[in-house]
Amino acid sequence: MKKKILTSVAIMGVLAVLATAAYAASKAAPGAQQSNNVEMTAEINKSEVPAGPTLDVATTAGDIKIRLYDDTPLHRDNFLKLAKEGFYDGVLFHRVINDFMVQTGDPESKDAAPGAMLGSGGPGYQIPAEIVYPKHYHKYGALAAARTGDEMNPERKSSGSQFYIVTGKKYLPQQISRMEEMSVQRQLQSYFLNLQKENIDTIRQLRLAGDTIGLENLRQELIRQTEENVKPVTMTEDQVRDYTTIGGTPHLDGQYTVFGEVLEGMDIVEKIQKAETDGRDRPVEDIRIISIKVEE
Repeated sequence: MKKKILTSVAIMGVLAVLATAAYAASKAAPGAQQSNNVEMTAEINKSEVPAGPTLDVATTAGDIKIRLYDDTPLHRDNFLKLAKEGFYDGVLFHRVINDFMVQTGDPESKDAAPGAMLGSGGPGYQIPAEIVYPKHYHKYGALAAARTGDEMNPERKSSGSQFYIVTGKKYLPQQISRMEEMSVQRQLQSYFLNLQKENIDTIRQLRLAGDTIGLENLRQELIRQTEENVKPVTMTEDQVRDYTTIGGTPHLDGQYTVFGEVLEGMDIVEKIQKAETDGRDRPVEDIRIISIKVEE
C-alpha cells in the first residue's frame, strides 16, 4: 500500500508546481465532524484514567468532574492556576456542536451580548504544545486545548484558556481502517512534499530542459527517502476499541493537546451539546461555568 500511495503522490508532486501540490494537500485535510445522531451513554472506565489532579466544574446545566493528566504539566499547571484564580467563573460554553464537542474558556464571553462573535479571547498568552500521542487521543470525554489553525500557528501552541470536551460519534471498524489509510497517506505525502520543496529548483530546471529521465530519477530518489524515513503512526488497540464502542473525534488526533478527561458528568456534557444554537454554534440560551474547584 505504501508504494502505491507514494507513487501516486510522487507523480503528482514532481510534475506539478509546488504551490498547486500544496494546495491539493491542504484541501484533503479532514473537515468538520458530521452528525449521525448516535446516542452515546458510555461510562468512563475509571480504572484506566491516568493519575492527576481532579476538579469539579459547576455549570448552569449541571456538574462535571474532570481529571488533568500529569504528563502534560504545562497545561495542567496553567489550568489549575486559572481555576484557583476564578478565571473561568462565568464564562460561556460559546461553541457547541452536536456529536462533536463543547468549547468554553473565552473570558470575553462573560458579559457578551446575544449573538456576539466569541472565541478569540484568552489570558494573553499561549501554551507550548504537549501532544502526547497516541497515548492521549480524542476519545469520548477527552479534555483538550483549543488553538488557532496551522497556517497561523505551525507549532500548534494551545490557547491559554480555551478548552473543549469531546463527544464525537461512534465509528464502524471499516471506517476506522479507512481513516488509518488516509492518515498514513497524509504522513507520507507531507514528508514527500517537504522533500519536493527542498528540491524545487532542480525540479524546475529538469522540467524546463524537458529531461524526463532526470525527473524520473529524482522521483525515485524522493520515494526512496520517504519510505526510508517515514514510519507512519497508526491507531493503537485502545483507540480502535474506544472509537468503535464509546466514540470520539479521531480526525483531531495528534493535532491538539489532550490534557485530561471527564470522570463524571458526561450526561451534562451531552445536555450542553444538544442545546439549540445560532449560526455561529453558540447556544441560544446561555450556558455558563459557575466555578471550577480543585479537589483537595
